[in-house]
Amino acid sequence: MMPRPILRNTFGLKYRKIPVLAIGREIYCDTSLIIEALEHYFPSSKGYGSVYPKFDGVEEWVYRGLARGFASFWVDRPLFRTTTGLIPASVWRTSFGTDRSALIGHTLDPDKLGAKIPQNLSNLDLHLSLLEPQMKSGTWVIPTKSPSLADLSLYYQLRWGLDISSGKGIYNLTSGGTSDTDSSATDSVFNKDRYPGVWNWLHAFEGYIATLPDLQNTVDGDSGAWKDALRATRTLDETELLVPTPAEEHPTLDEERGLKKGVTISVAPDDTGKDDPTIGKLIAIGVEEVVLEPSEKGELDVRIHFPRIGFVVKREGSKL
Repeated sequence: MMPRPILRNTFGLKYRKIPVLAIGREIYCDTSLIIEALEHYFPSSKGYGSVYPKFDGVEEWVYRGLARGFASFWVDRPLFRTTTGLIPASVWRTSFGTDRSALIGHTLDPDKLGAKIPQNLSNLDLHLSLLEPQMKSGTWVIPTKSPSLADLSLYYQLRWGLDISSGKGIYNLTSGGTSDTDSSATDSVFNKDRYPGVWNWLHAFEGYIATLPDLQNTVDGDSGAWKDALRATRTLDETELLVPTPAEEHPTLDEERGLKKGVTISVAPDDTGKDDPTIGKLIAIGVEEVVLEPSEKGELDVRIHFPRIGFVVKREGSKL
């Protein structure tokens, strides 16, 4: 929820969504790009983990594009619309509902949204039905030796949907605007008898996560030490600025739309949050990524990276 002063004042970032990652003074927005940046700059070849573990039995098969497509075009789109459609109507009657009306671009009617919950339960049933045969064939979404991006993306969306539909965490979500409940709203659709494959996968994934070390370190946001640490880092050279892709930028497609280095551009999601674009000077652009220096400067000089999946990049003043 705006105004998000840490992001705006520190980085000049008015982006409305989450998550946001800072690797030094390079700021990455949206999970789809964050994952690829982490995989590239912290590779498994140097001892780091990976969300693309080896395929069990067929070492040569590269499934990365399949996992990314699963996350971006299924989980983050139709499944997300289904799980958000399960949010209790009481949430939409709070200031959170008012804020989300601004984010989406039209007024949200709590009564109408509440009346659509049975339809969205039916949609959840559909998604689970599509997933069930996949889960019954092995432990993970893709039969890798350990969970992949496909498991990670599906888990956080499904787990959140199951919890929020029953009213868990809605007090925090709405800053006290409504009380938590425990209605078990999805039990009739998602249970171990109806979808045993998905049920076993969900609990297997939670068991796997429980075995991992907790590496999170929380810093004092008011101390300024974390800003000093970022300020001391260098920005990436132009040759290493973009996460590598199979093909380089097309020689004419972007230029035909006026997207040349140095021009002022706007970047905004193609679904919600369109009215809060990030504006700045185009620094680099590739097939999957765009980098800009924000026009509204923050305390630190940064470059902001956006994926092109799910975002619209325009030259300021252009109607294209």
